[in-house]
Amino acid sequence: MPTWMTVDTDDLRHLPKHQGHPTRSMHPFTAPRDELSPDFQQGWTGFVDWMASHQGAVTLFVITDLLENPDFAGALQHALEAFPGRLTVGCHGHTHRSWSAWGEDVEGFRTMLQTSTALLKTHAGPGFRPYFRAPNGYIAPWMATVLAEAGYLVDSSVNPSWLVKSKAGGSTWNSVVDAMEKAGVVERSWLTRRTLPVNGPALFKFPLSLNAKPAWRRAPPLLSPDQLTDVEDPKQAVTTLYCHVLDFARNAGTWRPPL
Repeated sequence: MPTWMTVDTDDLRHLPKHQGHPTRSMHPFTAPRDELSPDFQQGWTGFVDWMASHQGAVTLFVITDLLENPDFAGALQHALEAFPGRLTVGCHGHTHRSWSAWGEDVEGFRTMLQTSTALLKTHAGPGFRPYFRAPNGYIAPWMATVLAEAGYLVDSSVNPSWLVKSKAGGSTWNSVVDAMEKAGVVERSWLTRRTLPVNGPALFKFPLSLNAKPAWRRAPPLLSPDQLTDVEDPKQAVTTLYCHVLDFARNAGTWRPPL
């Protein structure tokens, strides 16, 4: 059961405390919104260096408002050219809107997917894959049909832990998974350990980090490029991990995934 390593492109301005959540976004972002933060730039350098250190396949889930920045658009193109076949790109929304926290909005979600998908196809070309990750993991059953109608084959938004069950939009994680299956979308839920989250912030927040780091160290080897299509095959078992570009800026840019 190989590991599908995924990396989200949230910059500081995308964090829920700044953007996208009806109650958590209480602190307006004050730095320039049209510039990449120094942390993101350092993290991107670390991410690219890490990609050069292994031969596994990695999917980058891109927030497409970043593509309005020529620096990011150029950096993404350069990375895709540097790691052809190994680096692929999926959709992480056009902004970091926590969709299921706002209630059902089929038309808004559909419009966002159209905008985001068009940008990804333009900027990533053959590197684009019809894979979706809901910003901040806020995914609800009603979103499944919209994803399928937009041509998405894979969703990777479910963090199947009781600790974050509120992100399922008043439903349950099982209901989200069932809705995806019914719509014909493969759900690649994130790895958990002892029913607790191990991905994203859990990898760094004490005491969750005590449980998360061993889970990462025990993860199987990364998918090879020719195994990437296994992600789309519900019959294939795949371990799904994720971190953020910003994580690669930790420890003065020296942090690497503990695989």
